[in-house]
Formats: sequence, structure tokens, C-alpha cells
Amino acid sequence: RTSLPNWVPRATSLLGSLGTCHLLSRLWCLQIHSWSSTPPKGEHRLTILLWKWPFGHHFNFINCSELYGTPDCHFTVNRSWSQKADAVIMHHRDVCRDTEGLAQLPRLPSQRWIWFNLESPSHSPNLGAMGNLFNLTMSYRRDSDIFTPYGELQLLGQPQPLSIPPKTKLVAWVVSNWRAGSNRVKYYQELKKHITVDVYGKHHLPLPWDKLLPTVSQYNFYLAFENSQHEDYITEKLWRNALSSGTVPVVLGPPRENYERFLPPDSFIHVNDFASAEDLARYLWELSGDTERYQRYFQWRKWLKPIAGASWDLHVCKACHFLQTTEARYQVVPDLSEWFV
Repeated sequence: RTSLPNWVPRATSLLGSLGTCHLLSRLWCLQIHSWSSTPPKGEHRLTILLWKWPFGHHFNFINCSELYGTPDCHFTVNRSWSQKADAVIMHHRDVCRDTEGLAQLPRLPSQRWIWFNLESPSHSPNLGAMGNLFNLTMSYRRDSDIFTPYGELQLLGQPQPLSIPPKTKLVAWVVSNWRAGSNRVKYYQELKKHITVDVYGKHHLPLPWDKLLPTVSQYNFYLAFENSQHEDYITEKLWRNALSSGTVPVVLGPPRENYERFLPPDSFIHVNDFASAEDLARYLWELSGDTERYQRYFQWRKWLKPIAGASWDLHVCKACHFLQTTEARYQVVPDLSEWFV
């Protein structure tokens, strides 16, 4: 009899209460359940003002009711709503240089300002000046008020047959932000002494965006190396580039135990598990030649499906859902830097 893997012992009960649940962790699933069990507030349609388009990227707002079963919100970028909106979403990189101006803005006592950020602390300037401005946090951190991760795992209703794309190459890495002094580049420089790594991206092998997944799928392993190491900072490098392409991620980021909050322990290879890059290279080479051992890194896919690349419209819908299903209470984030870093 086929049974659920040990990694999801609560899956049966969660499916019973939540239907098809998108899992990042058991805690996240339980948090969704607690939100969903709170009835929406009255018939008042919430208005959410997006202060600036994130990185100047325009997108279409969608009907959030189709995702969550709660009423739609009225989204706007028109600042004439600044004194009427129930909430204001401010994307960190677009407002972090004008904290004095933000502090002087008139605001309703009941209005909640939401700090939105998907960048790591290493790429989030001026955090120290962002204290006492916001009421809610919205980021990839699990302890955010509104959790907006880079990817998630969907628990399937029944086990699926194992399907692994054909492998003809060994190790791939796609990198655009090349900094010679970074930890990931230094580790790559050691790794390539012992094993062949095909590097794509700016200043390396060309790879059109629409060819990324088909290309990476041909490799046994993908270097999902983060540009900085911080708690819960696990990005599209793992969710999209590696898992969505059907390869085994070799990760460099937060510690293994942090990854295991979001992923089965046998779904990835962590560089910290090896004494040196040479030891890792030897393991990858041996594993590529052992079909049975290699396939063990795909067993979790019988029950779980990776979902990558949540778009801006889906992120703001999470804010809409949160505001409607969570009891309003006044709170202030006193020191963003102390928490986020």
C-alpha cells in the first residue's frame, strides 16, 4: 500500500480541511487554515493602494476572489485614494530613500501600511531608517505577517508516476549578477577544478529566457546558488530554475535545516554537507553514474509538485486575503532592521 512520505505526516488531515493545499511547511499550511476559518469582515469592499509599481513594473490586478473565495479588493495606484484606502502597500526598494517624506505623509488612524520586500537584507538598503512606519510586513520570510515566498509545494491528491527528464549533461549554472568576490562565485571557482560546470547568462553561454527550463532539464544537477545567505532566502534559482526544470538542485544559501522547513530533505544537495568543493564534485560524479541513487532525489515528486514564480498580482492578492480574514488590530513594526537582518 502506497503511503505518504514522512515529510508530510499531517497531509491527510490537512487535505480533509483545506482541499488541495499549497505547502511550504506544515506551519504555513496551518497558518492558512487559521486565516481561512476567519469570516470576512462585513460587506465593505477593501481598497488597497499600491504606492508605486514594484521596480517600475506595471501589471494587471486580478480578481482575488477566484483564488481565495473571499471578496475582491479594490486595487489602485491612484494616490488620490491615500486618505481613503484601507491599506497601502509600499515596495521597499521604491520608497527606502524617502523615509522622511513617508513619515510626514498624513494617514488615517485605521489605515495599515504594508512593507513589501522580496530582496534579501544584503540588497535592501536603508533598513535602519524604516522603523515605526509600517503596520504589517510582507516578504519571503516565514515570520512575516503576510508570507509571500518565491515558490511552494502543492500536495497532490494521489501519487503520480515518477518522471525524470532525460539527462545528457552533468552540471549547469545560470547567473547574471557575477561578482568575483561573492561566496557563490568563489565556491564555483573551486568546484570547476574538479568537475565540468556549464555556466549560462551574462558574460557566459547565451540562454534565451524561453529556453531556460528545456536547457537545464538536460542536466543531472543545477547550482541553485543564492546571491547572499539569509534566513528563508530561497529564490527562483531553486524553485524555477532547478525544481521546475526537473533536475536536482545543489544549494548554497541558508543552512540545510532552513531549506528543510520548505522542502523534503532528500530533494536537494547542500554544499555544507561536504568538507570541500572537491568532495562535492566527487559525490556528484558518482551519483550521476548510479541511476538508483540518483532517482531517490525524485521520489518526493510522487506526492508533491513544485510551484514557482508567483507574480506581483498574486502577491498583492495575498495582502487582500490577509486583510479580510485577519482581525484588525493596531500594531507598528518598530525596527525593521532588527527583525529582517
